[in-house]
Amino acid sequence: MANQALGAPRLPGPQPIAKSEVAASQAQAPLLTSKPSRLGDTAFYFLMLGCGLTVLALVGLIVYQLLTKSSLSWHAFGFKFFFSSDWDPVNDQYGALPFVYGTIVSSILALIIAVPLAVGVAVFITEMSPPWLRGPLAFTTELLAAIPSVIYGLWAIFVLVPLLRLYVEPWLARYFGWSGLFEGQPFGIGMLAAGVILAIMVIPIISSITREVMTAVPQQQREAVLALGATRWEMIRTGVLRNARAGIMGAVILGLGRALGETMAVTMVIGNRPEIARSLLAPGYTMASVIANEFSEASGDLYLSALVEIGLALFIVTIIVNIIAQILVWTVTRGTPARGHA
Repeated sequence: MANQALGAPRLPGPQPIAKSEVAASQAQAPLLTSKPSRLGDTAFYFLMLGCGLTVLALVGLIVYQLLTKSSLSWHAFGFKFFFSSDWDPVNDQYGALPFVYGTIVSSILALIIAVPLAVGVAVFITEMSPPWLRGPLAFTTELLAAIPSVIYGLWAIFVLVPLLRLYVEPWLARYFGWSGLFEGQPFGIGMLAAGVILAIMVIPIISSITREVMTAVPQQQREAVLALGATRWEMIRTGVLRNARAGIMGAVILGLGRALGETMAVTMVIGNRPEIARSLLAPGYTMASVIANEFSEASGDLYLSALVEIGLALFIVTIIVNIIAQILVWTVTRGTPARGHA
C-alpha cells in the first residue's frame, strides 16, 4: 500500500505547499519590497521637506529685501523716523508718525465697532440660532471674508460715504462735537469712513474664530451651569464666554492684524492726507495706504527707502500680532489654561 501511494499520480488541483517553501518565500519578500519602499519614503520625505523650507525661504527673502532696501532711510533718520511728522519728498524729509497714527486710530475704531457685533453673531449662531438658520447665517458671515478689498472700497464710495456725509456725521457733530472727536466739515471721506469699512471687513474673521473657540468649550460646562439654576444668558456669560475669553481675545487680535494691513479699501475712503487730527471726520493716512499710493512715484533712493522702511515696520507689527493671537486661540482650542481658571 505504501509503494502504491508513493507511485500514484498527483491529482489535479491546488497542492499543499511545503513549509520550507513558505519560509523561503517569506524570507525573500522583504528583500523584494524593502528597497522600493525605502526609496519612495526617502523621496517623499525630501519633497515635503523642500515644501516646508520653501515657505521659510520666502519669508526670509522678504525680510532680507525689506532690511536691505530700507537701510538708507534707517541710517539717515534712525528711530526719529517714526516720531517725526514731516513728509516732504521734495526736500527729502520723511517722518512716518502721521501714518502710524492713522493706522492705529483706524484699526482701534474698527475693533470698537466690529467686536460687539462679531461676538454677538457668534453667540447667536452657536447658542441660540434655530438649526434651519444656523447654516445660512454662518455661510453668509464667512462670505464677507471672500469679497475683494476693492469691492468694499467701491461700495464705501457709492453707499457708505454718502450715508456718513448726509446723516451720520452731521448727527455726530451736533450731539458729540463738544468732545472734539467729530469737529469739522462732514465730507464723508475720512478716518471714520476708514474705521467703518475696516469693521465690516474684520467681522467675519472675529466671528468665525469666536464660534470655533465657543464650540471647543465642553458641553458639560453648559449643563453644569444650567443645573445650578442659571438662566440662558447667565449660562452663556459664565459657562461659555468666560471659558472662551482667551480665544476670543485671540480672535480680536487676528482681526486687528487684518485691519493693520488692509490697503485698498482704506486708501479709497480715508482721504490720504499725512496729518494728525483729533477729529475722526478729518482725512488721514495709513502705513499701507502711503505705500500703495506713492511707491510707484518714488523717484529718489531715499524716498523709496523710506517707503520700504514703513513696509518693514508694518510687516514686523503684523507678524507679532498674529503670533500673539495664535497663542491665545490655542489656549482654548487645544490647551487647558483658559478653562482651568473659569
